[in-house]
Amino acid sequence: MLKSLGFDFTVRPADIDESSISIADPETGVEKIALEKAKACLHGLEMHEAVVLAADTIVVLDGEVLLKPKDAADARAMLSKLSGKTHTVFTGVAIMTERETRSFVESTDVTFFELTDEEIDDYIATGEPLDKAGAYGIQGRGSLLVKSINGDYFNVVGLPTAPVARCLKAFGVLPQKGV
Repeated sequence: MLKSLGFDFTVRPADIDESSISIADPETGVEKIALEKAKACLHGLEMHEAVVLAADTIVVLDGEVLLKPKDAADARAMLSKLSGKTHTVFTGVAIMTERETRSFVESTDVTFFELTDEEIDDYIATGEPLDKAGAYGIQGRGSLLVKSINGDYFNVVGLPTAPVARCLKAFGVLPQKGV
């Protein structure tokens, strides 16, 4: 998404144990995870002017946090719970330099159609839900499960691009012109 907006960046995976971070309060928890990811990436960078962007996305249904499914059975259980209901997608974003940190949480409500067992099984067979919070990707075939959204579509994809771009601008990071 950042590339399509004209930002030049390097991907650096964060090596953190997300399970050690409490997400009892989803908004605070997802922001903490993003901050820990940013710290882990910033640590050890040789570049003193580096700007690190980190994000994490979770799905919450009736107070229950739905992370990435462990397997197909877990994905089936999640999708069955989401069927015909509205849930909230929270993305925590952290932008960090050696001198400054800014973080925020974006939320979007998503309503699913009532799903049949066959629809759920067909979707799981694509493999798409197995590495996505809440067991679906709205940017792919998971879009067929979604009746409506209220909020930022890109947040559901995993990165609320407009708020991120505005925050990056505050750090002096701008997209390349003509890209």
